[in-house]
Amino acid sequence: MTMPAHHKASRSMPEPPQPSEASVCPEPLILAVNPGSTSTKLSVFDGEREYIQGNVVHSAENLKPFRRITDQIEFRMNLIHHFLQDNRVDIRTLKAVVGRGGLLKPIRSGVYRVNAAMLEDLRSGRFGEHASNLGGILAHGLAGEAGCPAYIVDPVVVDEMDDVARLSGMPGLERKSIFHALNQKSVARAVARKIGKSYTDCNFIVAHMGGGISVGAHCRGCVVDVNNALDGDGPFAPERAGGLPAGQLAELCFNGQYSLAEIKRKLAGEGGLVAYRGSNSFTDLKKAVLAGDAQARLVYEAMAYQVSKEIAMHGATLKGAVDRIILTGGLACDETFVGMIRERVRHLAAVEVIPGEREMASLAQAALAVLRKIEPEGEYCACN
Repeated sequence: MTMPAHHKASRSMPEPPQPSEASVCPEPLILAVNPGSTSTKLSVFDGEREYIQGNVVHSAENLKPFRRITDQIEFRMNLIHHFLQDNRVDIRTLKAVVGRGGLLKPIRSGVYRVNAAMLEDLRSGRFGEHASNLGGILAHGLAGEAGCPAYIVDPVVVDEMDDVARLSGMPGLERKSIFHALNQKSVARAVARKIGKSYTDCNFIVAHMGGGISVGAHCRGCVVDVNNALDGDGPFAPERAGGLPAGQLAELCFNGQYSLAEIKRKLAGEGGLVAYRGSNSFTDLKKAVLAGDAQARLVYEAMAYQVSKEIAMHGATLKGAVDRIILTGGLACDETFVGMIRERVRHLAAVEVIPGEREMASLAQAALAVLRKIEPEGEYCACN
């Protein structure tokens, strides 16, 4: 069976070894599912070894018929089945399916088995609608076919903030913890191993820099303060406006030119690079900088400046005791951009750079730890 034209597999590895009858404890096959707004990333792991990786790309035309995110369930499920069939993976051989966590009630970091309460909150969009909501739903459906458990790991709503960090200055406008928890936690643990310490014994400042930018203060295994990257708080980013002058924003909201929906799009989706340059492409911005575009240079430097300020702020959060500053995400691939940030923050701590994202491996490794009974699985409870 051939894949639809919009399927693009980024990499296909050799077929997995078939366990012999003499195998006492074959490594479990784990499918990781990471739905995004324009793609569904898929990876199959043989224990810790990734042997199939794919990226099913969805054009705007593909998604146009679907009014709500959850209307895409059948569409994406069919594509995943095609992916498994094309790579000769029998779904019945899977021992776990793990999906990206979506917008749920605030929960602690960990691995959660997908249950009825979680599915209800993801399907209803009770806490917001985002493509990541499909992670748990798709994992549950596939796991039902495979006869194995379904999990999510470190969703974007991981909340370990100190109470003092929640106050905004206006009662009723409490600061929220919504950030790139999966990748931030993953790189923090990796750096802890690198320096020979436990994550729970370390203090890190982690900046995930992608379509949105989140900067978190990790204090002994907990993210005690972080900007709400979903709504555009913190540094401005390719698609986020970042923190804005409050008085001027209030005037903009009530000048009669914009609806609530339009203002929200200006904050997240049409802010940052989109607002300044008409595109969310950091690559295009860098090309313009290299071509001598002065306005592009200013925007480029301002983004690095704002990330640096957010990092430096958390030097106070951690009372100056910072083991490492960690830069990660797609923007961390740009050495010049990273260098600008490093120059401004290196007085706080040594800077580690882990470019790109480790989301698929993080999902699989977390599920594997639960299967091996190294880590417990959490239970998601319905919000009262």
